[in-house]
Amino acid sequence: MNRTFALIVGFLILFASEILRVYLIMPFPGSQQSNSIKFAYALDQNIWWIRLVGLALIAYPLYKAFKSGKRPRIVGLSIVLILYIGIFWLFNFKFLAEKMFYQPTNKSMVKNEGSTIPVGKLVIGVALNGDARAYPIEIIAYHHQVRDTVGGVPVMVTYCSVCRTGRVYSPELNGKLEDFRLVGMDHFNAMFEDLTTKSWWMQATGQAVAGPLTGTSLKEIPSEQMRLSSWLKKYPASLIMQKDTLFAKSYKQLAGYDQGTIPDELEKRDTKSWQNKSWVVGVKIDNLRRAYDWNNLLSAGIIEDTLNGQPILVYVEGDNVTFHAWKRNPDGQVLNFEKDSTGMNLKDVQTHSLWTSQGDCIDGALKGKSLEKIPAYQEFWHSWRQFQPGTSAFAVDSTKK
Repeated sequence: MNRTFALIVGFLILFASEILRVYLIMPFPGSQQSNSIKFAYALDQNIWWIRLVGLALIAYPLYKAFKSGKRPRIVGLSIVLILYIGIFWLFNFKFLAEKMFYQPTNKSMVKNEGSTIPVGKLVIGVALNGDARAYPIEIIAYHHQVRDTVGGVPVMVTYCSVCRTGRVYSPELNGKLEDFRLVGMDHFNAMFEDLTTKSWWMQATGQAVAGPLTGTSLKEIPSEQMRLSSWLKKYPASLIMQKDTLFAKSYKQLAGYDQGTIPDELEKRDTKSWQNKSWVVGVKIDNLRRAYDWNNLLSAGIIEDTLNGQPILVYVEGDNVTFHAWKRNPDGQVLNFEKDSTGMNLKDVQTHSLWTSQGDCIDGALKGKSLEKIPAYQEFWHSWRQFQPGTSAFAVDSTKK
């Protein structure tokens, strides 16, 4: 092989592999729209073999060039080598997700009396076996995942700020606890890699999309997103995750994320309806999915619908941030709801019973009954549409005023 040709091909392999390996799984311009996850995974898993091929191609031509003593060629090749070293450093120590976002070093969980987290903050709440814990979104959005144990159950609390998706999973795989690292993103959603099989997992779905466990799903653990004050009303003894002072600067960059007013265009809310960065509440019943526009929900307060044959109720509390989704047919009786005279509780039309904002009946013929909660998530419309294929969008003109 001609030495010049070998040099060109070798350097092209080295430059392209280093750049594409990171470009395809990080939010660079144009990188997140293509379905390139399989290629990105193959590139990542074989990067050392690819580097060896590239280095093998350039080694002998470089040796001959430097031995020749021809100054222009030596200077030119030295510049290319320095450029490659710079690219290697940037794409392996600067732009990689795991080099930008770290797990908390000092994880502190305290009760509200000793907490520094304002009760107006949004949290992802988990309650298991009598143990309730709240994880502020503006903290876990930086870390992307936080490992904890709730009620004796190991959990992996995850959040992707670019999709506005909060999910909680069991970190157990094949009968043992697994460790995960943040590896990048696909279609703007965070991806994790398990350390045993090196499979890649989507944060929004908990499903492996590349690697030996492709098609496998992590077990999702029920969680709720709401204002901390609402969570504490339901679970007064809840523990609350505190800020790790080592990451104070990173948390500060997420100020305003709760309200969607953060400057970053990838994380900022579009206040119009049904735009990529508009907020929706997505609801799941079995294999059916439906999205409810956040603006419509705020305007209506209550939305009644039927999904997969199940009558459902989507409701936002008076704080305009805490939302719920329930089946509205306790004991098989379909109910219609309206706000009570205080605007703080609900009243069903059929029996005039009084229901709390947590879906519990506290007065009337149905006292003691509770509405069955169904999975519901607030996220960006582009995310729900991408990761819940086949979803329908709730018709605006059917909103109950």
